[in-house]
Amino acid sequence: MDLAGKRAIVIGGTSGIGLATTRQLVAAGAQVTAGSRSADNLAIAKEEEPGANYVPIDALDRAALEALFVANEGFDVLVNAAVPRERAWGPLLDLDLDAYQATFNKFWSYLYSVRLGAPHMAQTGSIVLVSGFPARKAGPGASAISAVGSAVEGFVRAAAVDLKPRRINVVSPGMIDTPMIAARGAEREQTFQRMTANNVIPRIGTADEVADAILFCLRNDFVTGTTVDVDGGALLP
Repeated sequence: MDLAGKRAIVIGGTSGIGLATTRQLVAAGAQVTAGSRSADNLAIAKEEEPGANYVPIDALDRAALEALFVANEGFDVLVNAAVPRERAWGPLLDLDLDAYQATFNKFWSYLYSVRLGAPHMAQTGSIVLVSGFPARKAGPGASAISAVGSAVEGFVRAAAVDLKPRRINVVSPGMIDTPMIAARGAEREQTFQRMTANNVIPRIGTADEVADAILFCLRNDFVTGTTVDVDGGALLP
């Protein structure tokens, strides 16, 4: 797929990996509509990447998603990089079950966007979702996000068959420098070093490195139902 002139929708496209994807799509010549539920993120993104069109969207609001897709009938690219408001973290036997269930809002938003968006896409359209390395290598306390990531990756493999000739893939990041990591200054650097000390590539990844993989999946017409890892070797022994 030559992205120049293509119409793209990026949900969660105003921060972190989503914003990096918005930027790279604009640089590739795509006409990008980026959505977010955060008014602050929308305002910041407009300043940082004025080449995109920004819209408020809640990735769990099915009616709003449907309206967005209808308004962009025939679009070519769908990326969903949205993350839930809360993610359960901690020992399984200590986790609040409501928080665990809320962590799956990421999966539901992905399902809604694919189910409601694909019928309005071009037949040559391409979809990319985002999981994470805990889907296949979960450490202590990561049972919720691991389960969600596994669900996303399994969904993509199954959905690829039903969506053809449209393509769908998933990119799985490792530890990435995004606003989701709250630490600042020296504490942030120490957090990065601790998180990646055992990686084959012992450093934090960048949002642009993940966006590179997302654009690879969008462009390569011979890739579907695939998980692409961008994790610095976090999955390796």
